[in-house]
Amino acid sequence: MTSLRQIYVPPEGPPRERPHPGIYASMGEANIFLLLSDFYRELELSSIRHMFPGDMQEASKKSAAFFVFLLGGPPLYQERYGAPMMRQRHMPFPIDESARRCWLDCFEKVLERADEKYGFPSEHMESFKGFLDQFSAWMVNKRT
Repeated sequence: MTSLRQIYVPPEGPPRERPHPGIYASMGEANIFLLLSDFYRELELSSIRHMFPGDMQEASKKSAAFFVFLLGGPPLYQERYGAPMMRQRHMPFPIDESARRCWLDCFEKVLERADEKYGFPSEHMESFKGFLDQFSAWMVNKRT
């Protein structure tokens, strides 16, 4: 007999605001895809690698399509894959606070020189990191 996993729902809910659309205006689609490609290279070396598909570069493209729209660009993700429903799409994976921190740490690494490498507008960096913090908290579905 298999037991059903208890699903945790963060009390804060999903992020209330999207990142500033000026991020897309400064970076453009190609740099967002590059940033996410580098992010997935970090994830590939992380302790949460098992949560991702075999082809990490293909997975990074799907994630980049989501971030293009999120950062103020065209709705690539919706056109290619349908409605984002990110929490629902992540539900098959038990995501606890430790996995969330690992994900954030990988993002932090690629954001270190993002202004130089990807044209990320430094004036929006702190609010973007705040968004990532809220977004990743919303993905947590397992109490530690």
